[in-house]
Amino acid sequence: MTAPGLHIQGSARIGDTAVFGPLDLTVAGGAWTCLLGPSGVGKTTLLRLVAGLDRVTSFDGQITATDQLPLAGRLALMAQSDLLMPWLDVTGNTLLGARLRGETPDRARAAQVLARVGLADHMHKRPGQLSGGQRQRVALARTLMEDRAIVLLDEPFSALDARTRSQMQDLACELLSGRTVLMVTHDPAEAARLGDTILIMEQGGLSPFTPPSGPPPRAVDDPAALHAQAALLTRLRDSAA
Repeated sequence: MTAPGLHIQGSARIGDTAVFGPLDLTVAGGAWTCLLGPSGVGKTTLLRLVAGLDRVTSFDGQITATDQLPLAGRLALMAQSDLLMPWLDVTGNTLLGARLRGETPDRARAAQVLARVGLADHMHKRPGQLSGGQRQRVALARTLMEDRAIVLLDEPFSALDARTRSQMQDLACELLSGRTVLMVTHDPAEAARLGDTILIMEQGGLSPFTPPSGPPPRAVDDPAALHAQAALLTRLRDSAA
């Protein structure tokens, strides 16, 4: 069964200050939608509103699943920072969601998920003993443990070096296959590699960008992806002028 998509329609404000909108965004089910745009245009606020985590911003509109069922319990958010608890080991951080909800942690499944992200030999280490890439793998494992149909990604790989970022993009694309992914990124190359749909968010709303042909993740040296990367960068530079 295909994961449900999202429909986001409306405007957001903090007090009397407009954050974004009005916008009308449909996120395709079971695919990756990449959202780019200049800083301050409201991309992260949009994700937090969808996740139900923003208590400051007023939203005048609707955020619904395309299957018309409630969104509660069907969303997971992976932020730019790994947000690992330094006093917990890798397994404990992976199981954090269950612990916060008062559920019995499924340690066997956590071990399976950690093996999938290449951390089977690091399960008992604490965050301070891990590299940046390993910490992001823990964050990805924690997201997978939530087992949600809709996954929100807020620049989760932007702090990584180029090699590790590419590896994490490939891994996330593989492990989140079949889920509905809405990803905020500032990186045209990342959008060109991963996006089934690519959108540019500006003060005036959303504008579409035709993604490269072929399924993601596209090769880093794929000519169509490189062409799209350059065209995206040009669009972003022009929109900021």
